[in-house]
Formats: sequence, structure tokens, C-alpha cells
Amino acid sequence: MGIQAQAVIGALYGDEGKGLMVDRLAAATPGAVVVRSNGGAQAGHTVVDPAGRRHVFHHIGSGSFAGAATHFSRFFVAHPMLLLGELTDLSQLGVRPEISSDPRAPVTTPFDVIINQALELARGTARHGSCGLGFGETIERNLRPEFALSTKDLFRPDLHARLVSIRDAWVPVRLAALGMTALPAELAAALADDTTIARFEADCAAYLDRVTLWPDRRLCERGAVIFEAAQGLGLDQNCGAFPHVTRSNTGLANMFAIAAEAGITALDATYATRCYTTRHGAGPLKGEVAALPGITVVDPTNAPNEWQGSLRLAPLDLGTLREAITRDLTLDRSGITVKAGLAVTCLDQAEDGFAVTDDGEAIRLDPAKAASDIAERVGLLLWAESWGPRRSDVRLYADAAAAKVAE
Repeated sequence: MGIQAQAVIGALYGDEGKGLMVDRLAAATPGAVVVRSNGGAQAGHTVVDPAGRRHVFHHIGSGSFAGAATHFSRFFVAHPMLLLGELTDLSQLGVRPEISSDPRAPVTTPFDVIINQALELARGTARHGSCGLGFGETIERNLRPEFALSTKDLFRPDLHARLVSIRDAWVPVRLAALGMTALPAELAAALADDTTIARFEADCAAYLDRVTLWPDRRLCERGAVIFEAAQGLGLDQNCGAFPHVTRSNTGLANMFAIAAEAGITALDATYATRCYTTRHGAGPLKGEVAALPGITVVDPTNAPNEWQGSLRLAPLDLGTLREAITRDLTLDRSGITVKAGLAVTCLDQAEDGFAVTDDGEAIRLDPAKAASDIAERVGLLLWAESWGPRRSDVRLYADAAAAKVAE
């Protein structure tokens, strides 16, 4: 008998309720390990536990309130400068997650952040929608072996020399390639300040105190696997609208690669979507409107910010949703069996007669039946729907999943 895993994937542009769904699955899966399959600290997955504790998960897996461990896969970009703050916040909530990482997981340096922020600021009104945390620049730098830095490299005796090389050799080369001749004063000062490296080395040492090296191939020894994707299919580097994408694969691709190493043979993939569409940052958004009739948007996490502006809104377009999921499910599966279902979230924010669109037609829905109607039109079984921010507000449809298995 093969090894089975679960997965939660954002179906469009992120902010679909992935954290909520992972928390619900983790609560139903004793001994789970939540595997971050892409992205990095720019993720923001909100979970409110049954006691009302609320946290926006950036590094740590969203199953932590339910007792799940966290694993950073080889596709996850670690950010030691930010991890410690998140762990402190979780500790104050009484949560101390067990964390492991594949040795190959890339590591963001302060110099990646500096380049990222300088470049996005230079774009002015033509920004790409970056979070300014250095994710894409980390990927770019790690394409050069002499400047690469992964989790295993944090043990290097010459770590300091490698960081100096990144600052003094890589940064000028990268800035020149980007056509940037000068940095904003504050960023230039941080680049030149030797304490920037010293602080980062201290962050790395503290990071290693909390994170155990553990290869992806031995992942199943950590527990029952729940893959947690970041961002959404509409932001995938290969399928989204360039340049308004993230530099990672946001759906099944990374999960298949990890699963193949770990000996996982079957995957239950839950695609999450709100009953309307949101997008944070620049890029196309079909049917974008200033306000959604019939929807009272409640989103304390995605407040307006300097890097991505305000949360953008549109009716849920079923054609776009259907196309994104279908494309993801047609990827090479490496022999892994996949069952897929849909989770529809934020139904508590919808009023009777709210609209979704399909092939240019507005379709009015009753919130009580909207999730099943949306799933049917998209061509997936409904596996879950949520009527609030807590796991008790999520209805899981185990019978639907079992029926799919039996086919």
C-alpha cells in the first residue's frame, strides 16, 4: 500500500483561505507535518484557533495551532531575519512548533532584501507587486553557485566570507544587470554597514537553534504530510501573467517533486477559493470593481501597505478558476495518483443573490448552495466550505472525497 498525503493549494491569486483549510485538516490528522512547498516569508496565512488566538503564518505551517510540525522543503525560501520574530509571537500565544528543513532550502540575506526594495521603488507606478522581502532576488542569486546560500551553508566555517562576497561581488553585478546606478540613501547605508552582516549572522545562529536539518526524502518519518502551498495558481511563475508573478511554482509541480523523493504515491489536493476574487499587488484581475455588490468583505490581514497597496476585488470568474485548476491537474504527475476537490471560503460574507461570472454571464447564487454550485460548474467535487475564520466554521465533506476514491 502506498503513502498518501494531503495538499492545500490556492486556486487564484492568494488569500483564498489556505491557512484556515490547513488548520482544519491538521486538526483532523493527528501527528501531521505541514510542508511548505513553495514561497517564503512573504506568505500570510491567517488562522484563528477555537480559543480565539489569531496569527498570520509567514514561515511556520498553518497547522501549528492544531499541534502539527513544520517542514521547509527544498523549494521553500527561508528568511532567518524574520523567523525569530514569528516564533516569538507564537510563543506568546503558547505555541512552540517543531521545525525541520531540507538542507537545500535557499536562504534570504539582507542584500536580497535591499536589491528587491530598491528595484521595486525604482519602478514607480509600474511596480510588479513585490512584497519587498527579497524572495525573487534570493532565487536569482542562488542561480550562481559561487553566491548561493542554502540552509546547510549556514554551518559553513566560512559563512562570514560568503556573506562579504555576496555584498561586495554579487550586489554590484546584480545592480548593474538591473540598470541601477544608485540606491536610496537608507538602503545604501544598510548595504555599507558592517553590522548588517553581524546581525544576520546572529539571526542565522538563532535560526539553527530552532530548525533541524531533515531531507525531503525522509519526510514521511516526520508524520502524516499536509502540503501547504503559498500564493495561488494565478501567480505561478510559468502560468501567471508575467511579470506579475512569483518566482515559484504555486501548485502541484513542487509537491510532485517532493513526493517522488519521499515515496509518497497518492495526493488529495484541495483547491481553495473565496466565493469572490481578491488580488494583492499589481497585475490583471478580470472583472475588477471598486466594491462587490452582495459581499461584505472582512479581511483584517490584508490591510493597505506600502508594497502592495490595497486589496483588489472582483466577482469570482468560474472560467478563470476552471482553467487554472485544469492546467495544474494536467502536469506530469511522476506516477503519483491525484484526487482533487474544491474548498469555497468566506461564504459568511455573501448575501443572497451575490454574483459569480462564467463566460461573461453573471450568475446569481444563494450562499447556502453557492459552494456546491461553484464546485459543480468548475467540475470538481466539493470537499469543504467555510462560514467564518475558525476551523469550527469549516464543513468537510468526507463522503464526497470517499466517493471520488471509489470511482
